Amino acid sequence: MTPVFSDVFTEIAVLLLVAAIIGAIGVRLRQPLIVAFIAVGILVGPSVLGWVSADDQVDLLAQLGIALLLFVVGLKLDLHIIRTMGPVALATGLGQILFTSVVGYFIAFALGMSSVTALYVAVALTFSSTIIIVKLLSDKREVDALHGRIAIGFLIVQDIVVILVMIGLTALGEADGNANLGWEAITVLVKGGLFIASLGLLMRYVLTPFMHQLARSPELLVLFAIAWAVALGAAGEHLGFSKEVGAFLAGVSLASTPYREVIGARLIGLRDFLLLFFFIDLGAGLDLTTVGAQIVPAIVLSLFVLIGNPLIVMTILGAMGYRKRTGFLAGLTVAQISEFSLILGALGLSLGHIDADTLGLITLVGLITISASTYMILYSQPLYERISPWLDLFERKRAHREEAQERDTEQSGPLVVLFGLGRFGSGIAQELRQRGYRVLGVDFDPDLVRRHEELDYAVRYGDAEDPEFLTTLPLGQVDWVLSSVREKPVNLALLHSLRDHDYKGRVAVTADTAFDAGQLKQAGANLVLNPYAYAAEKAVDNLLSVSGKPS
Repeated sequence: MTPVFSDVFTEIAVLLLVAAIIGAIGVRLRQPLIVAFIAVGILVGPSVLGWVSADDQVDLLAQLGIALLLFVVGLKLDLHIIRTMGPVALATGLGQILFTSVVGYFIAFALGMSSVTALYVAVALTFSSTIIIVKLLSDKREVDALHGRIAIGFLIVQDIVVILVMIGLTALGEADGNANLGWEAITVLVKGGLFIASLGLLMRYVLTPFMHQLARSPELLVLFAIAWAVALGAAGEHLGFSKEVGAFLAGVSLASTPYREVIGARLIGLRDFLLLFFFIDLGAGLDLTTVGAQIVPAIVLSLFVLIGNPLIVMTILGAMGYRKRTGFLAGLTVAQISEFSLILGALGLSLGHIDADTLGLITLVGLITISASTYMILYSQPLYERISPWLDLFERKRAHREEAQERDTEQSGPLVVLFGLGRFGSGIAQELRQRGYRVLGVDFDPDLVRRHEELDYAVRYGDAEDPEFLTTLPLGQVDWVLSSVREKPVNLALLHSLRDHDYKGRVAVTADTAFDAGQLKQAGANLVLNPYAYAAEKAVDNLLSVSGKPS
């Protein structure tokens, strides 16, 4: 096909402009950008305008985007969430995976698909989008709600399972045409074990102290994270696991360091930018001439995902002692397939297990379920109120587990997030802890972070000026956000970000002058602290008490 544009740079520029326009329309319609970007791919692909000709360049950017996506997933792999949620995350995650894959296989087989194709389609229907769900829950301020924590718990279980599936499929692809499949599986296990053991040694003895030095330069820290993700992705490809698995393990290897939140927050924009090209490439590969034959299967499979997945989650949560409302709201988060489903389909296509029509079917199901489930989650409360009388079947007479968790929450003390752990901040933290407050300290100095960790403080490496970092904090549970940092621009940025995140608690910041204090008050601070004024007042009180004069 003759290129439409004279050079690749112009073509990429046009793609970005079209993506920005279609993305704006998607946001206006309250749709995730994934849907808009796939639509861009269809629009600029050979089926419509035929603008995409720089396949190699788009494919390279798409692969980098997938690597960063898997890296960030591994980086945010918080096993603590699974532990704190107890068996509910594992039971719900594994139960939903088993139900969807088994029933989905028989539905796909009944629609006339071969066994291998039906297996791929069934597995693709199993996984839900962590990125979309966390974004929607964050927008609705429900990440810290019980159903939000349950949903994130079983989404983590799904992420772990999809990585294992990718390893298995890659090994199967390597073994195609090889009669000794058992030997190939053993080889993959041995190489995987050695790879993970090597990463474990690096995590234990090298990565944490090395990153402690890098953290003195935030730009260098992020550069190393990107290089590490791509390097281990390439290593995974050479070892026969696929670049996705290597990038995921790269993220896991850094997840135990105190810098994971900052790295993850700073990579979100780059990840989303590069993933744009994956979805454009995916949409461009969708052959509209075959869509008519796929409409009926796509609708059947979409209804199964939109209805069947929430029902199984509600059934499991109800049996475990949770209220029907919690089960319903958590169940809605699995009413769509994810970007991993599309990546899995692309992997199957590259391995020769499925054809382009099957990948197109999976993409259609993704478009339908992601679009529909987004509105279901956004309007979950009115939807629940309408169908609540029919949901009694999914609730025990007494929701004992949920009641117990509510009692545990009530017994915990008020939570304060404290930015800045210098002398003033450390003194505030110590005083708050002595008075029964829970304190989560945040600082951008790796030495201060490590020192407070050794003193058994809850502390994170982070930047008060980074709005994405705030999404990693449990703002829904926080009574006070307190900044002991004296720089006015930092505190103004923090106040602005908290307002954008719809933070409902109180905010105290620090200022050295009355003029700065007035500006911070106007920006929304409930309280402005002046350490010099407090120190001077305390000094005069001590002076007068020693001299015997009344204070």
